[in-house]
Amino acid sequence: MIQFELEHAHGHGIVLPELKIGLDTRFSQHLIQVISHAHADHVPHKTKRPILASPATIDLMIARGFKGDYEKLDFYTPFETDVARITLFPAGHILGSAQIFIESEKGNLLYTGDFKYPASPVSEGCFFPEKPIDIFIAEATFGLPIYKWKPQEFLDKSIVDFAKKHLNNGYTPIFLAYNLGKGQEVMHALAKAEIPMTIHDAGFELCKVYEQYGFHLGNYKKLGDSSHQGRALIIPSNALDSGSVQKISKQKVAYVSGWAALEARRQQMIIDARIPLSDHIDFYELLRVVEQLKPKKTYITHSPNPDMVCYFLQKNGFDAQPLGEHERGEDS
Repeated sequence: MIQFELEHAHGHGIVLPELKIGLDTRFSQHLIQVISHAHADHVPHKTKRPILASPATIDLMIARGFKGDYEKLDFYTPFETDVARITLFPAGHILGSAQIFIESEKGNLLYTGDFKYPASPVSEGCFFPEKPIDIFIAEATFGLPIYKWKPQEFLDKSIVDFAKKHLNNGYTPIFLAYNLGKGQEVMHALAKAEIPMTIHDAGFELCKVYEQYGFHLGNYKKLGDSSHQGRALIIPSNALDSGSVQKISKQKVAYVSGWAALEARRQQMIIDARIPLSDHIDFYELLRVVEQLKPKKTYITHSPNPDMVCYFLQKNGFDAQPLGEHERGEDS
């Protein structure tokens, strides 16, 4: 059995000490640091060494204030070290998100980072190496059988129908969606219906990066620059109580997240609709991906309940176990 030495870097990210490679680590100053995507919980705040990531990930990081050194690595283009080869494959989570495939004399390893299959429509897709996988490290943010996502077409229609209904009745439809990834996915759906939008200021520059990579996000303005009349508003949940949003007297609110699949979320938040759109893989697709790849060993990470996923994988004949701390990502 091929086995890599795996370590958690101070509880965040993964280190392969024998190969001197860090995956989504913040504390790997003496390693090659490879970053899967631009969400803050995967990006180092400070680093003394250049990071390696896809071009879109680097551009999004810079738009969010990253000041460190970097090297852009295109998808499917190997990066050679003295002891390993690193190749990035699209992960389908957000723009630029990458699975990290590492090959060495000891075998290979595929780390998903955050991933979505089928992929988000505002990503480069989700594709896997066409090679047998020795070690598969997969996130399972939604690692329970209650999580089975509806088709993208159904979710897009839910977004558009909510916006049209309330705009026609003189309300401002508000979508609670994270500034990076989820917000652009909501915008992409509304753009196809030619619905004008107002977005949170922190998401504005990120949208420009998406457009540079060929994604159409429609007619949108910044929250501070426009009237809300006749426009859908897209903001993160923590902006709902801001002064500019509170001033909107007639508003209807939709919570857009994988967590919206839980009725408990409706009870916790004063909202008018739940749209269970996630940028993470659901429970059943994760099992199917493992069945497709047939890795020799699977580790489940970034999950509040990895034992459940491992139980079903083991039941299907796969060698699977939890890895490290069980946590969920910045956005779901």
